[in-house]
This record gives sequence, C-alpha cells and structure tokens, in this order.
Amino acid sequence: MVTIRLTNSKTRRKEEFVPIRKDDVRMYVCGPTVYDRAHLGNARPVVVFDTLYRLLRHVYGEGHVTYVRNFTDVDDKINAEALRRQKAGAPGTLEELIHQRTEETIAWYHADMDALGALRPNHEPRATEFIGQMIAMTEGLIASGHAYAVEGHVLFRVRSYKDYGKLSGRSVDDMIAGARVEVAPFKEDPMDFVLWKPSSGEEPGWASPWGKGRPGWHIECSAMAHELLGESFDIHGGGLDLQFPHHENEIAQSACAHPHGDFAHYWLHNEMLQVEGKKMSKSLGNFFTVRDLLDQGIPGEVIRFVFLMTHYRSPMDWTAEKARQAKTTLQHWWKVTHGSQAGRPSDTFVAAIADDLNTSAALSELYRLADNEDAATLLASARLLGLLEPEHGKWAENYLEILGIVEGRSDAFKIAREWTARLDQSRKAKNFAEADRIRAMLQNAGMKVSSSPEGTLAEPTADFDPAKLEALQ
Repeated sequence: MVTIRLTNSKTRRKEEFVPIRKDDVRMYVCGPTVYDRAHLGNARPVVVFDTLYRLLRHVYGEGHVTYVRNFTDVDDKINAEALRRQKAGAPGTLEELIHQRTEETIAWYHADMDALGALRPNHEPRATEFIGQMIAMTEGLIASGHAYAVEGHVLFRVRSYKDYGKLSGRSVDDMIAGARVEVAPFKEDPMDFVLWKPSSGEEPGWASPWGKGRPGWHIECSAMAHELLGESFDIHGGGLDLQFPHHENEIAQSACAHPHGDFAHYWLHNEMLQVEGKKMSKSLGNFFTVRDLLDQGIPGEVIRFVFLMTHYRSPMDWTAEKARQAKTTLQHWWKVTHGSQAGRPSDTFVAAIADDLNTSAALSELYRLADNEDAATLLASARLLGLLEPEHGKWAENYLEILGIVEGRSDAFKIAREWTARLDQSRKAKNFAEADRIRAMLQNAGMKVSSSPEGTLAEPTADFDPAKLEALQ
C-alpha cells in the first residue's frame, strides 16, 4: 500500500499517516460561512482538501473514506444581509430572509466549487441542523466545570484545559498580550470564549437553558464533527487563518466534552493566497470571487491548475501569467490524451502526491508523461488530481476543433480553416503583404500561426478569443 506522509500542524512534523481504521478513514474540513460568493482565497482549501480526499480514496478505496465539510449558516454577517433586505422592502420574515440568503449562497458555492472540479464531500452539515447537539455539548461542559453561564451567555474556561495553545504554539498569557480578544465585563478571563450567546428580537435564536440565543462559532464544528465522525477521527483541515482561535478552541472544548476521545489525530493547514504579489483586498482592486474569474472566461480547470502549482503549505500567488501558462499546458494535455482511455496513475506521480500533497512535483511528472505522449498514464494521473475530467473539459473543445482533432462544430473552427486557407493561397501567389495581414488578424484573435511547405496551422493560445475570430467573417 502507498505510504502517505502529511505535515501535522499539531506536532509540527511530517508524519506517516496511519488511520484509526483502514476501512473508515475520516476527515473534517471547516467550510464556508454562507453570506456571499466564495472569493479566490476561500477556494484554496477546497482544492487542497479535495486533492487529499482523492488521494485517500485512491489508496483506501472510494467507499472507505468519509469527508465532512460544514456550512456555517448562522452568523452575524448573514443576519445583517437579511436585515438589509428586509429594510429594503423584501417580503418575508427575518428568518425566511435568512433562509433564502443561505440557500442562495450555498447554491452559488456548489456551482463554483463544482466548476473547479471539486468532489462533493460525503456530508455537508449545516450548523442550524445541529443546534440540539451544540446545546447538549455546552450543558456537558458546564456540568464538568469547563464552562459557565452568565447574563444569557455561556463561556468556555480556557485555563481549565491545560493543553490550550499547543496547536498554535503559544501560551495563554502570550495570547492575551498579542491577540485581539473580545472584552466583556462578565468574563472570568479575557481569553474565555463564547459557546452560546443571547439573541435580540431582530436576530435568529433557539430556546435553550440560558434563554433564546444562538451558538458561538467554535462549538458548531465540534458538535458536527462529533455527531458525524465520533470522538476520535483522522484528519481535521482548514486554512492557516483558522488555526487560532477557531481550531485551538475546537480542540479545547472537544477534548473537555469528550475526554475519552482524541478528537483529530492529524491537523493540516493551507497557507494564504495573494493576487499579483499583494494581499487580496477590495481597496486594492485585486479582490476576486471564483465567479468573477469564471465569468471572465477563465475555465475552472485552469483555476484549479494554478492552485496546484504551489505547495499547500506555501503562500500562493495568483497571477494572470500563471493562468495563461496553465491554460496553454492544459490545452496541450487535452490534445495528447484525446481519444485515449485512462490507464493507471504513474507510481512516481502517486508518490509525489503521497509526500505531503506535493502537487508541484506531481505536475512535473505530468509534464514528463505528456512529453513522452504516454496518454493513458497521463490521463489517469491527471484525473487523480481532478484534471482532464470529461465533464470539465468543454472549454477545450474549440481548441481541439480548430486543430482538426475533433469534428468541427463551431463557427470558430470554420473561420480558422477559411483564413488559414486564404493565407496559404496568398503565400503561393507570393502576395506576402496579404499573407502578413491575415497572419496578424489571426494572431490578434489569440492564435499562434505556423507556416511550413505543408501548409499553415493556426493554433489557439491561452489568449484565444473566439469572438475576435468570429468577427473576421
């Protein structure tokens, strides 16, 4: 069996992955708060942990891996958007408007992540479906002395858990000195965090022993992970920005609520994303949602490829040039594999992925397979990375049509053939000025034009624009 090695944030070491049960590998990943479109940074952990999910299914079998990724559908930002809509005259109660917003946003999220070739997890729990489990866990923490109720709030006693801070590598006192903590007069300690909080009349709430209220963010994931994966499971993942306080708090409350369990054995965190070398920010004009890029005509497969170019534990820089390189590469791989059946993934490729998800090394092996025109192995290996999947390759059809590899059905195919024939006629008639004019027109449409004694080939590049080509009619 393939040996998987993963960098465990908990131990700060790369370790051999040994599941609790080989016939039931379990992974929990923190999902989105569904108040708006997923931005590019939100998509990175989706691709990272989808890659791990695919690897685990390959090694242990598709039916032996359980992947849970939640939706946080109770949150102040969701409430604020619903309230804004209500004040703008939208019909329905506040609860109905909140439900409409979360349903809408979850549908967007699914569509956008599907476009990136991400497999749906086995379970996608919504926080609002597990309020009862959150209340029960909170009651247990109060009974064991790890939490206390005051003024309609329930807070976790951070100092009651001796290992608090081990994941992030800081002591509680250091955290108090350097962290932004919510100041409240009813807290016993500045670091104590909310498990339950009261809801006002304009906020959604549920009946509880402490009055109408709603859960704190951290208790949500602990309750859902416990309900779906048990007291001990294999992997917990998320972005590095969640390591503290979210994951630190998850560990503390889960360990105290279920002292006989181990919670997650391996913790994985992906680094953050930049755009053109700068932190993504609306004020800098470099803030993109996944849908923005898809609407600009950048295929989801290309976006996924760019993510895979950088190791998950390294900061990733999205650039337009990387997107062009990715598109050119994928076009070539679609050409190499057209008409082929998938074989089995390359051992070198699998070894690279199994070595702490070394996707850059895995891509290097795909380049080698493409250079050797080993189509069957290339196809199987690429699909293990979520690339060259038939349902996500529609964007490459024009490219293959223009090359004459598949039957031309689009106007772009016919136009390209017509103009390359005219270019050849001009060359044969020694009308080089006309030939150069046609060449420039095709190049302006994003085509690479190559002429030889056998004729002219116009091949789409990453900058190919079918609209410009069709305008040449």
